[in-house]
Amino acid sequence: MLYALVGVLLFFTVPTHAEVNEAALMQKRPAKLLSAYGLFDNPKQQTPTASVLPFAIKVPLFTDYAHKYRFVYIPNGASARFDPEEAFDFPIGSVLVKTFAYPADFRKPEENIRLIETRLLIHQEKGWNAWAYVWNDEQTDAVLKVAGKTIPVDWIDETGVRQKIDYVVPNKNQCKGCHTFNKKFSPIGPKARNLNYEHSFPDGNKNQLEKWAEVGFLTGLPALDTVSSIPAFDDVSAPLDKRARAYLDINCAHCHRLEGPASTSGLFLTYGETNPTTWGHNKRPVAAGRGSGGLSYDIAPGKPEESILIYRLNSVDPGIMMPELGRTTIHAEGVVLLREWINQLK
Repeated sequence: MLYALVGVLLFFTVPTHAEVNEAALMQKRPAKLLSAYGLFDNPKQQTPTASVLPFAIKVPLFTDYAHKYRFVYIPNGASARFDPEEAFDFPIGSVLVKTFAYPADFRKPEENIRLIETRLLIHQEKGWNAWAYVWNDEQTDAVLKVAGKTIPVDWIDETGVRQKIDYVVPNKNQCKGCHTFNKKFSPIGPKARNLNYEHSFPDGNKNQLEKWAEVGFLTGLPALDTVSSIPAFDDVSAPLDKRARAYLDINCAHCHRLEGPASTSGLFLTYGETNPTTWGHNKRPVAAGRGSGGLSYDIAPGKPEESILIYRLNSVDPGIMMPELGRTTIHAEGVVLLREWINQLK
């Protein structure tokens, strides 16, 4: 993975070629160019400014196999507050940065990388704002696209097969479709269970939660052995149930939870949900439209082919597919995981 972190070893100690433009971040109108915010020393290499910290989450949301590079900025003297279950409480002035990219050949993931878009979540006085920036052909800067954009993308996958898609950059309103918690715009990924694992930094490997606390980005961190963590969905050494639930948590539960946009479905897929019926076990859908495929249960134990969840994840039909946004292809590995999980349910 391309995490070009030159300068992070000297974190908060020396000036760099750029400084984060806090005034630009707080403007009501977004900057036309991503470079106006001063988040990167070297945009093409995704080298962040020294006061911007890279991070990764254990199970990322599937977005048409795009590679993602994540960064966080919190104003000097401020910190996010730890939360054991939900996204951290970030102070005003914070920004979460996520760049979507495709190596030309996935067998060589650090070579010939094409940056597609960078999304910013900026915490302003009136709440969070989301903006998408599309990278130019020279890969030197990215341009604001409020209305979204469709971009042809191709790459060679791990098996040597060329893949082609029309990558969809979401418009401003579509971002709200997923980033809603208790009717307020909110981050999704930066939760304790997603960050509670070791990550490689220039000064060595370190647990990300400890790193955030060390640089002043996080307060209230308890002992790590009391903090929840999740396994990678493809870690075959981890329990199948935990892997499947972690996958559903990041790909589905931002909507499918009591506090989310899909609360009326009664299907709640958060990692900590304990009621089997609520997370779909022999649960009949609230609305049996075309999306149900004529099937009777969200999850039919032992019968993945009769489960609505699999039917919808295994489709690219806009009237059927789930999630409704964020992908144009089927995540084959995710579907295999969930089929295996449902097959062993009783």
